Amino acid sequence: MTDMCYYEVLEVSRDCSGAELKKAYRKLALKYHPDRNPDDKEAEEKFKIVNEAYQVLSDDEKRAIYDRYGKAGLEGQGGMGGGFGGANMDDIMDIFNSMFGGSSGFSGFGGGFGSTRRDPSQKYALDFEIELPLAFHEAVFGCEKKIDITFKTPCNDCKGTGAKDAKLETCEYCGGQGQILMRQGPMQFAQTCPKCHGEGKTIAQKCSSCNGKGYHEEEDTVTIKIPAGVDSGNRLRAQGYGNEAKNGQRGDLYLTFYVEEDENFIRNGNDIYIEVPVFFTQAILGETISIPALDGELELELKQSTKDKEQFVFEGEGVPDVHSGRKGRLIAQVRMILPKKINEEQKELLEKLQESYGVESRPHKSTFESAFDRVKSWFKN
Repeated sequence: MTDMCYYEVLEVSRDCSGAELKKAYRKLALKYHPDRNPDDKEAEEKFKIVNEAYQVLSDDEKRAIYDRYGKAGLEGQGGMGGGFGGANMDDIMDIFNSMFGGSSGFSGFGGGFGSTRRDPSQKYALDFEIELPLAFHEAVFGCEKKIDITFKTPCNDCKGTGAKDAKLETCEYCGGQGQILMRQGPMQFAQTCPKCHGEGKTIAQKCSSCNGKGYHEEEDTVTIKIPAGVDSGNRLRAQGYGNEAKNGQRGDLYLTFYVEEDENFIRNGNDIYIEVPVFFTQAILGETISIPALDGELELELKQSTKDKEQFVFEGEGVPDVHSGRKGRLIAQVRMILPKKINEEQKELLEKLQESYGVESRPHKSTFESAFDRVKSWFKN
């Protein structure tokens, strides 16, 4: 992966903006962060190269050099390496504070994943996330859901250390410091030790009860109240339903919603669209018809000569906003239906109707009259 193009690493185009770059970095850093992928070497390597790519591309000067000369042009400029450093250190740390700690944690919708930094001796993250599918009406009106979860609890036999009799050795790689010093050009900075993950201790012999993991898994069923108006991609924090820490405290469970589509209603934010099939005679003559709505039915008054794809808007008949409760609109769009077959009697009636309109019934004649004359003139010479 280290030989990949930095733009490919961050899954962005070469002309992407700074905002697009930062958004892509947030997504991938969250995906591969060690707190969410404990003991996963592949994720750790991907996390390093994602940081490396963002460090280069978020710096205008380094990005220009990279675009022209590639990685070779950055050698000796502090632009390579898998750790943090260089001009964008503050930028990177701001992103991480918003995702993994600091004052940017959230309760309810929005925000980042996890609200507290993890104890280095903790073998797993206390917060975890699951995707929760919802039927269309469950998301619109809100509901209560019983959810089966599996959470981690510390192993009592090794006191959550993963070591037999909880006996740990000083990490030889970092000398028990939990950090190693890295140098990039004239700059020196500390990085979490990749061997002990910042704990400063390593396992001498694995605990047989948990096989060195430091935890066991338990199953539980929780009841969550889903507010009305949630949509796909919204996230809700269920406080105290996460993994259990060594001190007995539980982290948080994060629910990301996936809302199923409905057969008739199409949702766009808080607005609801519905397609209304209308026979051509209804559209010509005008008629009042009943259409389904979220709370029952509505009366739709078709005007005479209603057009295909014409829209009729009903304020306050859409989905309630998940924060304010204010409802969006229901928008009914006409879909004109023409007869597939006609019998002789119907054909005769339609011909009489067409003739009754005179010149108006053949608009193509007046529209194309001048066009015909122009085309003829092109060939006179």
